[in-house]
Amino acid sequence: MVAVVLIGAMLAGASLVRAQDRVQVGLPDLSALSRAEAESLTRDLAQADVVSANCPAYAISNGEWALLNGTGNQLAALLGLDPAAFERTFYGPAFDLLDDPATCDRLGPSVHPLIQRLVEMGGATKP
Repeated sequence: MVAVVLIGAMLAGASLVRAQDRVQVGLPDLSALSRAEAESLTRDLAQADVVSANCPAYAISNGEWALLNGTGNQLAALLGLDPAAFERTFYGPAFDLLDDPATCDRLGPSVHPLIQRLVEMGGATKP
């Protein structure tokens, strides 16, 4: 399994992220999250990112990708994780889920509700 994970060094307070140099979207306010909530959201986000990239029925737009990945970068900074620790702790387990053929059907339906949650927290999927 080949995994390409783009993890930037975005500061937790940043408000915009660029996807493939085409889309900039606003990012949610994560300041009220406890560490446990941030870890849980990061786990959900990594799973949604992996599922949306590897399960064609659950593909997302560039703006949605920018929101997921930008929020992931914010969370990594908030949790004090360097890119290697972020990938090892959250993306490795998310990619491992793809070993189960039922993963797309099980987790795919949660991708868009997670994106909507991030929008409700102040994020956006459109510039």
